[in-house]
Amino acid sequence: MSDPSPLDQPLPPPGQSRAGLVRGAAGRIEILFAAPAQPPRGGVLICHPHPLYGGALSNKVTYSLASTALKAGFAALRFNFRGVGKSEGLHDNGAGETEDAVLLADWLRQRVPADAPLVLAGFSFGSYIALKAASRVRPAALMSVAPPLGKYLGYQAPPHPHCPWRVLHSRDDEVVSYQTTLAELQQYQPMPELITVDGCGHFFHGRLNEVQDAFGGLLDTVFGPRA
Repeated sequence: MSDPSPLDQPLPPPGQSRAGLVRGAAGRIEILFAAPAQPPRGGVLICHPHPLYGGALSNKVTYSLASTALKAGFAALRFNFRGVGKSEGLHDNGAGETEDAVLLADWLRQRVPADAPLVLAGFSFGSYIALKAASRVRPAALMSVAPPLGKYLGYQAPPHPHCPWRVLHSRDDEVVSYQTTLAELQQYQPMPELITVDGCGHFFHGRLNEVQDAFGGLLDTVFGPRA
């Protein structure tokens, strides 16, 4: 099967989504591209949690980020990191995954209106990748859900994204330490906006409204409510 050309995967019809494959450095990348009901005001690229622990574009937090983007009038692009689902290649400890995110950010920019804003969003490992990609992508805003800052061996803090940046984290996160994240975020100047919730674990079971409210609020604050 040959890789589709750019013309094979334009913006889906209003209110619909399209699955497909895009050529990446390690092989084809599986994507799910969704369009809002009205002409898009921009695009959002969403990165899923850790591939080695079951993370995929179908993750419910990742889905909630995409759903929120669509409601706010943005096209939403989810994708599987290399080695997940139909995406080819092998897990690359964040380096290759960042390259794929940068490539897909450019791919998305070519399919939304010229000069429309591009937003990056991610959950857990995906939020780390989105932050790493931000210095090259130059997004208009960044949404980080439970970012595992300081968690990885050989970790080096990515640079500040220099855009409106909101972080959502639970004090009761059983996977990623809230206190570690807080300490890492305080190293950034200016520090990103941190929204803290209680009684909610890493995966936001029964609390996906917290994700939707935090991300939707960021989009409304930066770009204004959808008319």
